[in-house]
Amino acid sequence: MRPEVLAIDFGGTKIALGTAAADALDARPLRATRLPTRGTQGALKVVERTLTAARELIGTPAAVGVSTFGVLRDDVIRLAPNVPGWDGLPLPELLRTEFGATPVAIDNDVNAGAAAELRWGALRGVDVGLYVNLGTGLAAALVAGGRVLPGAHGAAGEIAYLRDRADAPAFADGHAPLEESVSGSALARHGSALLGRPVTAAELFTQRHVPPVAALLDGAVDTLARTIANLCVVFDPQRVVIGGGLMGAAGHILPPVATALARSVPFPPDLRVAAFADDAPLVGALAMALALATDPM
Repeated sequence: MRPEVLAIDFGGTKIALGTAAADALDARPLRATRLPTRGTQGALKVVERTLTAARELIGTPAAVGVSTFGVLRDDVIRLAPNVPGWDGLPLPELLRTEFGATPVAIDNDVNAGAAAELRWGALRGVDVGLYVNLGTGLAAALVAGGRVLPGAHGAAGEIAYLRDRADAPAFADGHAPLEESVSGSALARHGSALLGRPVTAAELFTQRHVPPVAALLDGAVDTLARTIANLCVVFDPQRVVIGGGLMGAAGHILPPVATALARSVPFPPDLRVAAFADDAPLVGALAMALALATDPM
């Protein structure tokens, strides 16, 4: 039997698992399954259910790739305040207990998305790049030498904590100021208040004919474009790739970003939409597992 790798993506509302041959050349899993997390009591219970599903999906994997929210620091999950029970969870220890000597790679979901784009998508062949995930939250991944840079503390690319104004709250105040104005969850919250009814960020883009909604969206996209341009001035990437759930509104988002790059960046990078959408973290976990299987060092 050909050896296989295992990919796990821990998401806020679901867990996705997939397998692939250890010498797979594409991003399609051989087998896949999803588990809902709504109604599950506690992070440990979520991990327990996931590992049970993994045993049913595959015997002994050649390598395991894991995508999770937050960042990995000192062998625990940090910066995951929106998911109860995960901040401080010793996920690496739990995985070592389950998989023993099998090599395991763990990274956050945005870095995993960048890994997917590097191996099979819009960052393939790029030496220096920037991946921006615009979804429920907001984060980026920095790519150099064809690899995702973790940073000194595993928190490179956590742009949600950038402050765009002098009077903006800061991380020390319990805030992620940029995410609170630009992300999908922020747009949904502000848009719902404007319209007087619950609305998703995606639905909000269909209400641009309402002047207050247009002003909200224009302000958020302008802030996003300025932020990406500033990152490019500092990092000088060859290519910027934007992914995430809000890319359904790419027609409204990409032109202002392209204009900001052309006006502000001395050597403007190429701008692309990500090749992978909702499944990016799972595909990235698969890419990490395959890299371990072929080069465990």
